[in-house]
Amino acid sequence: MRRLPGASVDVAIADPPYNLGKGGRWTWDGSTPLPGFGGRWQKAMQAWDDHSLADYLCFTLEWLTELKRVVRPSGSLWIHGTYHNIGIVNFALQVLSVEIINEVVWYKRNSFPNLSGRRLTASHETILWAHTGRRREYRFDYQGSKEVDCPGDTLKRPGKQMRTVWDVPNNKERSEGAFGRHPTQKPLRLLRRMLALSAPREGLCLVPFAGSGSECVAAAQHGLRFVAFETDERYVGIASRRLAALGAEAGGGAPLRAARP
Repeated sequence: MRRLPGASVDVAIADPPYNLGKGGRWTWDGSTPLPGFGGRWQKAMQAWDDHSLADYLCFTLEWLTELKRVVRPSGSLWIHGTYHNIGIVNFALQVLSVEIINEVVWYKRNSFPNLSGRRLTASHETILWAHTGRRREYRFDYQGSKEVDCPGDTLKRPGKQMRTVWDVPNNKERSEGAFGRHPTQKPLRLLRRMLALSAPREGLCLVPFAGSGSECVAAAQHGLRFVAFETDERYVGIASRRLAALGAEAGGGAPLRAARP
C-alpha cells in the first residue's frame, strides 16, 4: 500500500485476520448427525491468524495508517471483525483520529455452531464503517439505503431507514465457491450492500486482504476498479479465476498478483 498515492481510493473493505487461531483444533466430518447443524464443520486454524496482543496491535496500526493515507476524505473504510479483534481495531482507529461512522452488527442466522456447550453460540460479527475526512464528506446514499430491497433481511423493509443490524445469511451462492473457497470468505450480498451505501460508480476500491477475491468481485459488479493484495498464491489463483469468469481485472487492466509481506 505504501506504493499507492495518497487520497487515491474511494472505498476500502478490510477483512483482516481476527487473531482467533487459538484453542483446540477439531473437525466434524458429518458422520454423526447433529440436529439443526448440518454441513461439515471445521475450526479455522491458520498460522496467519495467531499473534500476540502486542504484535497484533502493531500490525493493525500499520495497515490502518496506510488506509488512512490512501482513502480520500470523501471515501469510506469498512472493517470486519469479531470480539477477538474489533476492540483493538476500534482503539487503533481512535489513536489514528479516524472517525467511526457506525458499528454494524452482522447477524448470521446460520452461524457456526457451538459444539463445546461452554458458552453462548456466537451468531454475529461486527463491521466498522469509518471515514478519514474532517468535515464528514464521506458519501452515503441515504435515499438508496431507504429504498433498497434486501431479500432475506427480516429487519429491512423498502422505504424504511436501514439499521445497524443486518440480517444477512452467511450461505453463499454456488458460483461463489465454484473455483475454491477461503475459510473466512464473506458472502457477496453483504459486500454489495457496503458498496451500494458508500461507493461511487467507476471509483477505486482497495482490498488489503483479498483472500479468494469476494470484495474484488463485488467491486467489479458495482462498476468499480479495484486494487487488491493477497500473500497466499492459492487464493490469488482462486480470485483470478473468479475474476476471469466475471470478465474483470484488477486496477482496470492489471491482473491480480500475490503481494509479498
